[in-house]
Amino acid sequence: MERTILTTIHNHVQTITLNRPEKKNALNKEMIDEWVAALQSAKENDDVHVILLTGSGNAFCSGGDVGGMTTDPTPLNNKNKLWENIHRIPLALRDIDKPIIAAINGPAVGAGLDMALMCDIRTMIDDSKVSEGYVKVGLIPGDGGAFFLPKIVGEAKALELLWTGNFIGSQEALSLGIVNHVYPQNEFMQKTIELAEQIANGPQIAIKMTKRAVKYSRNMELEPALDLISSHYAIIKETKDHKEGVAAFKEKRKPNFIGK
Repeated sequence: MERTILTTIHNHVQTITLNRPEKKNALNKEMIDEWVAALQSAKENDDVHVILLTGSGNAFCSGGDVGGMTTDPTPLNNKNKLWENIHRIPLALRDIDKPIIAAINGPAVGAGLDMALMCDIRTMIDDSKVSEGYVKVGLIPGDGGAFFLPKIVGEAKALELLWTGNFIGSQEALSLGIVNHVYPQNEFMQKTIELAEQIANGPQIAIKMTKRAVKYSRNMELEPALDLISSHYAIIKETKDHKEGVAAFKEKRKPNFIGK
C-alpha cells in the first residue's frame, strides 16, 4: 500500500509531500499519523534545516476527506476526534523552531488551507486558488483557521473568507499576505526550493532564534519582548556563525555558515 506521506532530504531541506493525489490529498487518519511522524523526524534530525510542505498531483490539499466522514454518537466523541487526530498537526508545527515553508502547488481548501497557514511562509502557483470552505458543508473552521487566518489578513477579512467560503486566486492571496510569492507553474518548485535552500544555508542558530522571537513576541508587551531578544542576541554573539559572518563581511566574500 502506497504511503500517504512522502519525504526526501536534499541540501538540508526536508520535503514532506501529501500523497493522496486521487483524493486531491484529502486528509485521513493514516495521513495525519504519518505526517506527525514525519514532522517529529524532521524536528530531531540535525541535518534538516528547513521543512518544505507540498502536495502530490495537481492539488495541495482539499481538506478533510468529507466522503469518509462519519457522525459520532456524542459531541464529546466529535470533539475528541479533532483533538486526537488533526489537532496534532498544528501542535507539532508549533513545537518546531526550524523554518517551515508551504508550497501551495494547487487548490488548498478548508483544513488544507489551514495547514498552509500554520507554516511560517508560503509560496503559491499562479493559476491556483484557496478557500476556507468549511461553511459550504455546514461546518466551522475546526483545524485552526479561526486562529491563524485573522493573524495574517485581519479579523474582518478573515470573517468574510470564513463566512462565505469563497475561493480567492493567487494574486489576491498575495495582496492579502496569505502567500509570500506567486510563481508560474514551470518555475514554481524551482523557485520555492531556491528560497528553502537559501534559508537552509544561513546561520541556523540565528534563524531559529529569530523564529522564536517573532512567535513569542505576538503575546508580549514591548519590554519583555526586548528582554527576550537581548538574551538571544547575547548567545548569538558568541556563535561561530556570527564570527564567520563578520569575517566574511570584512573580507567581502560569501560567508560559510556551519550552524554553530
